[in-house]
Amino acid sequence: MANTVGNKKKVALVGYGGMGGWHIRHLLGSDVAEVAGIWDIDEVRREKAAERSLHVYKSLEDLLSDEAVDIVTIAVPNEWHMPIAIQAMEAGKNVICEKPVCLNHEELEKIIAVSEKTGKLFTVHQNRRWDCDYLMMKQVYASGELGEVFGVESRIQGSRGIPGDWRGHKEHGGGMILDWGVHLIDQMVGIIYDKKIRKVYCRCDHITNYEVDDGFKLDLYFEDDVTARIEVGTSHFASMPRFYMTGTNGSAIINNWTENCRVVCCKNWDEKDVVPVVTAAGLTKTMAPRDEKTITESEIVRPDSDVHDFYRNVCLAVDGKAEQIVTHAQLMRVMKIMEAAFRSDEAGVPVEIEDEIC
Repeated sequence: MANTVGNKKKVALVGYGGMGGWHIRHLLGSDVAEVAGIWDIDEVRREKAAERSLHVYKSLEDLLSDEAVDIVTIAVPNEWHMPIAIQAMEAGKNVICEKPVCLNHEELEKIIAVSEKTGKLFTVHQNRRWDCDYLMMKQVYASGELGEVFGVESRIQGSRGIPGDWRGHKEHGGGMILDWGVHLIDQMVGIIYDKKIRKVYCRCDHITNYEVDDGFKLDLYFEDDVTARIEVGTSHFASMPRFYMTGTNGSAIINNWTENCRVVCCKNWDEKDVVPVVTAAGLTKTMAPRDEKTITESEIVRPDSDVHDFYRNVCLAVDGKAEQIVTHAQLMRVMKIMEAAFRSDEAGVPVEIEDEIC
């Protein structure tokens, strides 16, 4: 029989690659869940799991027939998310799926329908909601310290190209929009939590891969003239700041994952007698730097964050003690934004989108 309320939930992993191993490492030290075992179609991975004293199921069907399993976590290439999730829920299991949830909103509608029909929890491992840089930017926006925020920029940039595995192929759901975009869009609508998106404009890069995007620049046009830029690059050898936010009264910047958030606010707009400064071969008052007489500077310290709170929430939600924090509506919103990004890139123009806050 499945575990009763109050006991650790038993979690079985489908897929024992990079993220599957990540889940196992966290579950081995979990206070709410424990590992029931794994299944992977790759014999080498099954052997590695056995060497680490993990139970290895004989097949996916063997895993799903184990009555002790409460939750199935799916960490396989993207095109397999929908069929395995549906099969698992129909077998009576609650499901956690790696991102992106699936390949399009039609597939997601089918998954949600099965979740509602079976009464089984279905959610997605949006682990980047626990990134400290995101949490600090979310705090800055909500505080109102910058005045009316009119621009937010989020960037992830590296120099190693698109991964050389299934992520480089369209049939498997590869590309950076589905790999990193899904995270950064989810974060952005979490930061700008109070506004709807009106238009989307996206330009995809194909520098090292012509089948799928190996980078992109995505502009989200929110109501009230708020614009967000999301950018992913895999051919950048010097990175721009991780986050930048600006408003009518100040700016905030985070350079990378390891830094605190620097906040600079204006305390005196009406500065008199601005002294011009020499910049390159000319003079300027407009770009003259400010000093402590007109601005204040502060830092937001990186908060404590535990990504395993995701599993804690799932286990409570399975027992009916909490609402799941990564909801079906949120998954659908992000999926439709990604689809709009693909349409915009194909058309070469901004596209309108029907958006709802959730």
